[in-house]
Amino acid sequence: MTDPLVEDNVAMLAQAVRLVAPMPATLFDAKSPASLGASIGGHLRHVIDHYRCFLRGAETGAIDYDARERSPAIESDPEVAVAALREVSDELGQLAVEVLDAAARVRMDTGGAEERPWTRSSVRRELQFLLSHTVHHFALIAMICRARGHAVEPEFGVAPSTLRYRRQAG
Repeated sequence: MTDPLVEDNVAMLAQAVRLVAPMPATLFDAKSPASLGASIGGHLRHVIDHYRCFLRGAETGAIDYDARERSPAIESDPEVAVAALREVSDELGQLAVEVLDAAARVRMDTGGAEERPWTRSSVRRELQFLLSHTVHHFALIAMICRARGHAVEPEFGVAPSTLRYRRQAG
């Protein structure tokens, strides 16, 4: 049985697969003024990079979100991006419970001091971070799509807590 937090992350990434798989490359890699000159592909590559950093570090307990690959192919080719999303999802599904329950050290550039200190966290907490980070980038992707007249699932880029609130509020 897969962990619910892993399932939630995999489900979030599956939304991107459904959106991007049929998307023309011209839309995928077009720079958008609605997103400060970023593209759908750029946002998606950024999300994939964060998951890959997480997966590389989850086993060792040292997650460095600045060790991103920044693949131009993922950013410009929707087929390459979809393959990367599926690969990340498969790897997430293979995480052992012992890894999920482990402590982790995390670092990332926060824009301040040159030194990037390690911060204590846990693998599960980082999965929560990734879900939140992904939702926010997906919201920007949805904004780009809508600005260009491309249909988006109504739940794409909306936080799970917001969706739950909307269902409860009726």
